[in-house]
Amino acid sequence: MVDFRLSEEQEALRTSVRDFAREQVAPVIAEHYEHKTFPYDLIRQMGKMGLFGLPFAEEHGGMGGDYFALCLALEQLARVDSSVAITLEAAVSLGAMPIYRFGTPAQKAEWLPRLTSGEALAAFGLTEPGTGSDAGGITTRAVLDESTGEWVINGSKAFITNSGTDLTCLVTVMAVTGRNPDGSKELSTIIVPSGTPGFSVAPGYSKVGWCASDTHELAFDDVRVPADNLLGERGRGNAQFLRILDEGRIAIAALATGLAQGCVDESVKYARERTAFGRPIGNYQAVQFMIADMEVRAHTARLGYYDAAARMLAGEDFKRYAAVAKLHASNAAMDNARYATQVHGGYGFMNESAVGRFYRDAKILEVGEGTSEVQRMLISRGLGL
Repeated sequence: MVDFRLSEEQEALRTSVRDFAREQVAPVIAEHYEHKTFPYDLIRQMGKMGLFGLPFAEEHGGMGGDYFALCLALEQLARVDSSVAITLEAAVSLGAMPIYRFGTPAQKAEWLPRLTSGEALAAFGLTEPGTGSDAGGITTRAVLDESTGEWVINGSKAFITNSGTDLTCLVTVMAVTGRNPDGSKELSTIIVPSGTPGFSVAPGYSKVGWCASDTHELAFDDVRVPADNLLGERGRGNAQFLRILDEGRIAIAALATGLAQGCVDESVKYARERTAFGRPIGNYQAVQFMIADMEVRAHTARLGYYDAAARMLAGEDFKRYAAVAKLHASNAAMDNARYATQVHGGYGFMNESAVGRFYRDAKILEVGEGTSEVQRMLISRGLGL
């Protein structure tokens, strides 16, 4: 019989992150969100808790856990705030994981101890101003200067999370490094440390949601880095990033589940406190049914990412299931945010309220790390269509 209950160790992790989110994140995040400031103190506390090292081996400074442990942490953070959750998700799944999966022993030794401890953050440079899901449209170029043994990089990236904080130490950049025998672009991944001459970070975006997370456009103007900064095999950049994105979709599904569950939490609390026509609004069947539907969405979203994570950790082909989990959970988050705002009425439309932030944060979950349309495409392909 399939058992979706957590082990004692997993439950302890879930509880500790839940308590941290409620006791440390909740009291301060609204101010960070309003002023669009990065919550350095919270990030440092998360580092001390070991959250940035959850899925990494102890030899690299990690906690010796697995990807499911990361997902459990993301869900609990997102029940309170998505800016903090996406900072962790991007730092681990998109930032440190490429180094862990594809780096040389020297690259791992240089970067992973700081990344897994949370002392430093890494960013994932895939999206460009003119291309998102279509990696074949990448225009950033890297040419190997044989005379100096350096890559020379020119181009730009857009919407890059964790790319401009005081803690950011590197960006892994997808670039065209030549042509394949069939004439297609040869794509490779190159590590570009922060502060490298010619590497510039634009001011942060003014965003609808995730206002306490860090997101920038990046520019590379004759940026030179050693040839040894190639991450993995030359020409395997696209395959590497696709693997990272497949895993990341499970993490985003967990984050979206947390937002969906947070909408339930806030709505139940408000429905008990708010009165109308002499009774708590939670006594009215219309409100009860809205909250019941919200709980169904959150619960089924959780089962979806649990299943996808289990398949990944078992070494099975999980691509289709990750797409299913991401698609369903992001839909659940968006729908629950709308319902929660309705339950809260005018108060739910205020930025100071948790559900007001949830409403603003939910939409990007249907876009980031593969749009809902891309997920449907992956699911269809997985079915042989």
